[in-house]
Amino acid sequence: MALFSVRKARECWRFIRALHKGPTATAAPQKESGERVFSGIQPTGIPHLGNYLGAIESWVKLQEEYDTVIYSIVDLHSITVPQDPGILQQSILDMTAVLLACGIDPERSILFQQSQAKAARQKHDGTVGLLTYPVLQAADILCYKSTHVPVGEDQVQHMELVQDLARSFNQKYGELFPLPRSILTSMKKVKSLRDPSAKMSKSDPDKLATVQITDSPEEIVRKFRKAVTDFTSEVTYEPDSRPGVSNMVAIHAAVSGLSVEEVVRNSAGMDTARYKLLVADAVIEKFAPIRSEIEKLKMDKDHLRKVLLVGSAKAKELASPVFEEVKKLVGIL
Repeated sequence: MALFSVRKARECWRFIRALHKGPTATAAPQKESGERVFSGIQPTGIPHLGNYLGAIESWVKLQEEYDTVIYSIVDLHSITVPQDPGILQQSILDMTAVLLACGIDPERSILFQQSQAKAARQKHDGTVGLLTYPVLQAADILCYKSTHVPVGEDQVQHMELVQDLARSFNQKYGELFPLPRSILTSMKKVKSLRDPSAKMSKSDPDKLATVQITDSPEEIVRKFRKAVTDFTSEVTYEPDSRPGVSNMVAIHAAVSGLSVEEVVRNSAGMDTARYKLLVADAVIEKFAPIRSEIEKLKMDKDHLRKVLLVGSAKAKELASPVFEEVKKLVGIL
């Protein structure tokens, strides 16, 4: 989630100046009043299968379970490393199209561009950005009085800082911030198709390792055909001893809605070479309508910009009174 300039970093430090100085995970409840979900996604790079199953799909479901759901395209976080301005602007619109096509509904959630909801937009210092990243991430969560943050298992520890900052502020100035709780997503980490010991990643140099949401059916088939399994032909789910084929089974179960046991049972007698193509077909079927909708949405940039502007106005409306209350409590004029 986001990074700013030296000036913006100073503002965020002032925002939680008094917070000087363990995460709690919950299952998503039924819709309850007063609870707010917040999460962010960087606009750089096309989301891949792991992003979809591990985060975006859960974001869509959370729209039904909470009254206020806030999703930020964290463009300020993306500039912790140098970005081409023209490419970054297009990436923001592309990410908006992806999220809308996947099922994020601006009528049921707040989808906004992070920089549009921040007061200052300055050039950044990459080093400062990297050093202040955790604090700024915490500020993003707290300034909307978020009560829940969807995270993967490897991100639960990141919530410790957020909770510590909220707790410290409340103890010194009075109860203002709720202690945000982690919502653990149900899908385990999707593994690389070429190295099942590693997580699927946008930055993997091996282009066959990662399936992107926008990949063509031919590209998806080629990547799954080349996926690493092992020399045993039978399809089983044994993550410790057979990580490659187990990754195939987990992906198949996730995109088809079947259980792992059902997938294994239905694949009895099938060798892994044929099975990889079956999984590829299931992924193609899952992504086909999304891919088609992405292409349609990308043709209407004005609509995408309007979605972000409306969402950013709603985000400001939530964050501004919180920021003003914090300034009042800590004595900032």
